[in-house]
Amino acid sequence: LTETLSSTLNYSQVLDSILDLSQIALTGQNDPSDTMPSAVLLFSDSKLIIANARRFSPSDSKRTFPGNNGILKDALTTGVEQTTSSIRTDPELGELYAFQACTNAICLPLARGLDSFGLMIFANPNPLFFTPERVELLVMISHQAVIAIQNASLYQQLQQDNDHIIEMQEEARKKLARDLHDGPTQSVSAIAMRLEVVRKMLTNSPKEVEPELKRIENLARRTTQEIRHMLFTMRPLILESEGLTAALHEIADKTLMTYQQRVRVETNEQVINKMDMTKQTVVFYLAEEAVNNARKHANAKLILVRLIANAEDAEIAVLEIIDNGIGFNASEIEGDYSHRSSFGMINLKERTELINGLLNVDSVPGKGTRIQVFIPLSISAADRLQRGLVNMQ
Repeated sequence: LTETLSSTLNYSQVLDSILDLSQIALTGQNDPSDTMPSAVLLFSDSKLIIANARRFSPSDSKRTFPGNNGILKDALTTGVEQTTSSIRTDPELGELYAFQACTNAICLPLARGLDSFGLMIFANPNPLFFTPERVELLVMISHQAVIAIQNASLYQQLQQDNDHIIEMQEEARKKLARDLHDGPTQSVSAIAMRLEVVRKMLTNSPKEVEPELKRIENLARRTTQEIRHMLFTMRPLILESEGLTAALHEIADKTLMTYQQRVRVETNEQVINKMDMTKQTVVFYLAEEAVNNARKHANAKLILVRLIANAEDAEIAVLEIIDNGIGFNASEIEGDYSHRSSFGMINLKERTELINGLLNVDSVPGKGTRIQVFIPLSISAADRLQRGLVNMQ
């Protein structure tokens, strides 16, 4: 059993193996026609879903359970196996067609430490089927199943994280290509065309050459500033050498110099000192992305970047980017990520997830925008944040 469950990290294969091996262990047979009704129920969005099952109808397999009543609640609450001799009258499982011919059932929690993955359940029409020996065997199987599910879950999460990193890298390349096309590339093309005009002016109107050369020089300087700003945001060396506060002020200075957009920065050094360099780097890019979005779309006179501690929880940092611009309908942007204008929101959300944070966007057309990123500074704070125990007002 241990060898079989450890031989794969494929989630669906692990669940298949759990039920098939349990059937063989309990009955000594490997005949699918004799398979007793059984299922693995896993948590998804605070509800139990049927992740894999035997002898369940398609309609049974689509059911979800809150786990607040009957044998499910008892197993989850006590953390030990529970048996019943009246499965057909169970408040949550009694309506399943698969159990209508059964009387006895056993429900085993799939938990390890503080992590609860779900439950295993087996039913049989024989009221004497679940003997103490078979119950003990199922308990041992459930312990091995938890380890296999946990390993498969971690591997699946690792694969998803790797895919996510690749997607973010690809999106960063696309963003760089868009920015180069919309900015420096257009400016360089304009410089080339103006130089062609100047060449003709040398013959036709030499007095106008000097002013035109001044304009070309100014355009070249602005283009150089834009390229330097892009290089700064790609690799902010000041973040490594002087810290997050200096890097955020550098964003403000370069945004003013390059785009004539005012940005004010307020930071709490005590909050920054609690962040490791990884979190500081993500915060930098969150601020840069939000400032860039506001500069392009908000038409704001001032953008405020503020990094402070949550008023009610010192282990939660809050990054705020506030502008007094035109605002937008946040629900429409979140509901349609196909438009180019929503790419910035996707980037903000994905970067927030990298540090286990939560993103809140508050915007009203004509009244500006406030973007908040709630950043946990400890494992316990991350747990409180994800469980909704932190005041986000």
